[in-house]
Amino acid sequence: MKSSEIDDWVDRKFVRPFAYVWALFFAKLNISPNAVTILSMFVGAIGALFFISGCFYYCGINGLIANIIGILLLIYADVLDCTDGQLARMTSKTSRLGRILDGLAGAVWYIPLYIVLIIRIYHFHDIEFGWFGIENTHTNIVILTILVTILANISGFICCEGQQRVADYYIQVHLFFLKGEKGSELENSVRLQKQYDDTPWNGNRLWKLFLKSYIQYTKLQEKRTPEFQKLKAFLSEKYGTVDKFPKEIRQQIHDTSLRLMPLNGLMTFNFRTAFLILFCIADLPLEYLLFESIVMTLMCNYIVYRHESFCRNIYKELNTLSYSD
Repeated sequence: MKSSEIDDWVDRKFVRPFAYVWALFFAKLNISPNAVTILSMFVGAIGALFFISGCFYYCGINGLIANIIGILLLIYADVLDCTDGQLARMTSKTSRLGRILDGLAGAVWYIPLYIVLIIRIYHFHDIEFGWFGIENTHTNIVILTILVTILANISGFICCEGQQRVADYYIQVHLFFLKGEKGSELENSVRLQKQYDDTPWNGNRLWKLFLKSYIQYTKLQEKRTPEFQKLKAFLSEKYGTVDKFPKEIRQQIHDTSLRLMPLNGLMTFNFRTAFLILFCIADLPLEYLLFESIVMTLMCNYIVYRHESFCRNIYKELNTLSYSD
């Protein structure tokens, strides 16, 4: 484990132990962590396809079975997604490519999932039409599908991706102050850009494409956290590396960040997927898209507000002390 402080109860009690067993298995077969990551992408994408069927209300027992298979495959994909990191640490095969692939894994699962949900809502929407007294005509179905497609794009590409990007960043920030640079994967877009510029295209085309996407990913994380960037820049300029930051400052930031970790965990796979499962089993996938777009976005904004606020306060406090000195 990277740290028990960043994992929720489900991860600590169930996902991590299962992932450890799989990590031991893959280590004996000398299978690389990156290969496991790619396997998790395939399993997750295949699992998403099973949600195309309506559940019990629309398709009876066969629909329920299809959705349960999809649930089990998504859970297994999540276990594999944890396995790759544990395997990398176990075999000392951590790499930036592995970090990039790990970030892509969720997108590979969720893009087909959103497409499947659009198709599912196109075919199965009697509950919602019944609520609002909408006639089940071809025109109304087409209008619904257009609106759901827009909503799914907002839910997936803006909300889900943005929320998971923020959650991942705050995990790395927490590890940065807990374990230092070697115990964290906190990246810097300027440093990544320099590596990109220094890497020749010849023989490195695929790697540069991966790196380019990762630079953009990191820039978006930094753009969302301006107060943290200001605090980190101040500390780095004054003290150098994180290992040279005063202990009391590191402890203060760590302790404040730790209080936000349970909330931050709600933006990761377990909480989000639990609601996906509930809504799909209840044959209400449209409501899941609304939940993700509204409730999860409000929660994400609150977490960013809390994190940015304490970074701003610590920066002001340190700046005042520095000015006094």
